[in-house]
Amino acid sequence: MSNNGDGDGGTTAAEGRSPSKRLVTNVPRLDFITKGGLIQGSSYAIIGPPGSGKTVFANQIAFQHVRTGGKALYVTLLTESHGRMLENLSQMTFFDASVIPERLQYLSAYRELEKEGLRGLLDLVRKNAQQHGTTLLIIDGMDAAKEFARTDLTFKRFLQDLQTFCSILGCTTLLLAPHHAGEIHPENTAVDGIFELSLWLHGPRAVRELIAVKFRGGPSLLGRHEVEISDQGIVIHPRTEVQFAHPAAQGREDRIRMPFGIPRLDDALHGGVLSGSTTLLLGAPGTGKTLLGLRFLLEGARAGQPGVYFGFYETPPRLIEKALGTGMKDFKKYVDEGLIEIQWQPPLEHNLDSLAERLLERIAERKVSRLRLFIDGVAGFRSAAVYPDRMGRFFSALTHQLRMMDVTTLYSDETPLFSPGVEMPQPEAAATVENVILVRYVELRSQLYRLLSIMKMRESAYDSSIREFSISEDGITVADTFESAESILTGHARLTSASPARSPRKSAVKAPLGTRGGAKKQAASKKPARKKAPAGASRRSRP
Repeated sequence: MSNNGDGDGGTTAAEGRSPSKRLVTNVPRLDFITKGGLIQGSSYAIIGPPGSGKTVFANQIAFQHVRTGGKALYVTLLTESHGRMLENLSQMTFFDASVIPERLQYLSAYRELEKEGLRGLLDLVRKNAQQHGTTLLIIDGMDAAKEFARTDLTFKRFLQDLQTFCSILGCTTLLLAPHHAGEIHPENTAVDGIFELSLWLHGPRAVRELIAVKFRGGPSLLGRHEVEISDQGIVIHPRTEVQFAHPAAQGREDRIRMPFGIPRLDDALHGGVLSGSTTLLLGAPGTGKTLLGLRFLLEGARAGQPGVYFGFYETPPRLIEKALGTGMKDFKKYVDEGLIEIQWQPPLEHNLDSLAERLLERIAERKVSRLRLFIDGVAGFRSAAVYPDRMGRFFSALTHQLRMMDVTTLYSDETPLFSPGVEMPQPEAAATVENVILVRYVELRSQLYRLLSIMKMRESAYDSSIREFSISEDGITVADTFESAESILTGHARLTSASPARSPRKSAVKAPLGTRGGAKKQAASKKPARKKAPAGASRRSRP
């Protein structure tokens, strides 16, 4: 059934024209791509290689259409029987056998096409469409019809006659054909819109996509959009940077500080990060990024602020066990109460935009304010990206949308275990986030020490001193300023020579806080220098 309206809710009108009536498909996000649905009375080609989902796509539109009061006629020119096709469709949640055949009628026209050609096919479709009161006509197998056309011109005339009849009847038409990308077919110029489904391999991974190649009568979202086929049927995931291309200009004004609950760290942050901001927690594997993120959520829960953990690598039980083992005894209590929600993404093949939708929709469903979010592993999004060059735009769009929702976000991302400098896995992220906290190792005397430093903090003063921190059963402890800061950002501690004002005996190693003995122990361990032998004396003559 068609809906009237304007904007994304129903119709789009060109300047100086009356709004077009829309056929809302209710296929997840297809109506978002078409800015309100298909234009009633228009014809659309659905093309793609075998297995790309054309039949599922068309049937899904048909079942949704009759559910809202319309009537659909599905004409097949295929050798596959209706029984087998419906058996496959019965596994989908949109399938409803009760609407067949009163509201959704299936008609096989291949024999009529063989006997009477295109003219016989057209007469058969006209007769059944009028008798059924059809408002949605689907012809599956247009490649078979084309084989019975003597020339391209004959086939175009057939399409023109079909469109004229459907326009008079007020019927929207879908024409399915197994075309491949880049192929030119006469019906593509005759129809009002073209939806191209694709199926291709990205390494071992199969990728499905949809492109609205052509859409007369209104705007549409151009470019490739990820598609998956599940028990719901076709689910489309428009690119995140397109979905949120025009977010709200401003977020919440009354911002507050969001502390970690770690005294020295919160002091360095001048009370915590600002609400609605985005913080990148950068560090090598094992430096404590996940624990810092969990501590951030726990401190919020203690203050009554809801939190979400969105991660890829650790299951909820192991995550809770990790928190309990490092002094966060009440973490499980807040998880059980629902104040902290764990959203774990199993290690499967994910769609990049599907992950973003899942996260944003769940946050919107909770309808809470001052929410804290910890995304444990930007690498999880990165591994889901089919087009790596999208990551900068994707990350920027997702971050800005979270900011407008007044979500205080903490991301974690990994650097190499040991490197001569600070390497950003995603350099463009530094310009997107407000805050960057670096955690890393330094090696000294065959021991590893963890260091923490605030590299960047917009809109607020902060202490940039490098600090040593430790993780134990009692929790995370951040020490005072790390005094031997020389060369720490390279990840290597080193011996330092004495200054001119000091005697050689007082030269020492600048050791991390907490090491036993320190400089005094090093100086005391030095052996006295040997006396210089007299001139001319041989080595053997020395005592």
